[in-house]
Amino acid sequence: MVLTRASQRMIGRRLLQFIPVVFAVAFITFMLLNLAPGDPAELLAGEFPTEERIQEIREYYGFDRPVIVQFVDWFSSAMTGDLSNSLLSREPVFDIIASRFPYTLMMVTYAMIIAIAIGAPLGIAAAARPGSWVDSIATGISSFGVAVPYFWVGMVLVAVFALKYPIFPATGSVPFSEDPIGAIHAATLPAIALSMSGIAEITRQLRAAMIEVLSSPYVRTLRAKGLSRQAVLFRHGLRNVGITVITVITLVFNRKIGATVVLETVFAVPGVGSTLVHSAVNKDYVVVQGVILVIALVVVTVNLLADVLYAIIDPRVEAEA
Repeated sequence: MVLTRASQRMIGRRLLQFIPVVFAVAFITFMLLNLAPGDPAELLAGEFPTEERIQEIREYYGFDRPVIVQFVDWFSSAMTGDLSNSLLSREPVFDIIASRFPYTLMMVTYAMIIAIAIGAPLGIAAAARPGSWVDSIATGISSFGVAVPYFWVGMVLVAVFALKYPIFPATGSVPFSEDPIGAIHAATLPAIALSMSGIAEITRQLRAAMIEVLSSPYVRTLRAKGLSRQAVLFRHGLRNVGITVITVITLVFNRKIGATVVLETVFAVPGVGSTLVHSAVNKDYVVVQGVILVIALVVVTVNLLADVLYAIIDPRVEAEA
């Protein structure tokens, strides 16, 4: 589908917002890391370092320069694709993220598929018969998904389906490019745990939006004209909640990216979330900055794609944007 000029202008405005958002995230992250207690130079100097050795390391890595100068140098390099090197392993940060990000993307995508496959039918069924036993079940499942922490669900899943009944592995992962079936099998438990809150959010939001549409005068008129319940529900109801569905899916996806920080640690998945935790603990701030910058880029890109879908589904968004 060819985008109209209004859509292109809207996307252009979103692209212009892209740079300041990424810059703000990078700047705040850089400053907060510099305010954190501890000196990376002391960690790099090893045990029982001399003051001369610590000062030498500060000068070598530029830690002795003003913070603003350090940020400008790092951000300028990052915009060219150079995220510097890890302070501990000396491996390029870009290569570290490139090798770890597929595991995170695999887990988040798997979780989103589960959340949509379960949450969307539940929300539609609950909206079709509000107050029924189906609605009660959907509401109960959504409440459970919101109330229960996903890492607790992960531990319960490991205890049941990995330890008591060894159906899935408790920890670890398999590269999708090497063994797709094995990768899906290994990612099942963390994906289920990660999908719980997504199922709840999609069910609740879709139910509320569908009930509002189905109770509108427009739909009542269609029913009065003899249109079947299925036609009203799927042909007209779902079309009018398309914007809401895209918004909810976008928000859930972005939250799942952040949730991997804890869940990858629980399941020992070598993704960017566990890399972020390990690097922060070991004061490898260069890796932390690179990971957060990449996550920010992913989130902003997903939001941009959502804006494009808005314009395709509902042309009125173009005029309002």
